[in-house]
Amino acid sequence: MDISEVAKRTGVPASTLRYYEKKGLIASPGRQGGRRRFAPSVLNQLALIALGQAAGFSLDEIGAMFSPGGGPRIDRQKLAAKAEEIDTTIGQLRAVSRGLRHAAACPAPSHAECPTFQRLLKAAASGAIDRRRRIAALKPAGR
Repeated sequence: MDISEVAKRTGVPASTLRYYEKKGLIASPGRQGGRRRFAPSVLNQLALIALGQAAGFSLDEIGAMFSPGGGPRIDRQKLAAKAEEIDTTIGQLRAVSRGLRHAAACPAPSHAECPTFQRLLKAAASGAIDRRRRIAALKPAGR
């Protein structure tokens, strides 16, 4: 299929497809009428790229997940570590969300008088929220 058909079927712009090809994430076996052609398997590769990006992997990390033939070669430890990182981020975001919801419904006359909101502000000001994310990212997989 040509590049425009791949773009239409996946929603990935042709310019992005050319960039992915330049980075070695996908390959065009040739051209026909001056247009890049792709094997049907490129659709699976693009789905894996999209999934990797949604999980927060860089394009270089995603590129390492492909074998030279374009098939998946996925490091399970990296997946587990990324899942742990995502779980940590979700926990932090849930805590922030609970704090904000409390502050929105708090009966205190002002947020300055709301102890829960003040704790949230102190955690944010001290960098505790971001620091927990960085610490979690440094933990070895499986811990």
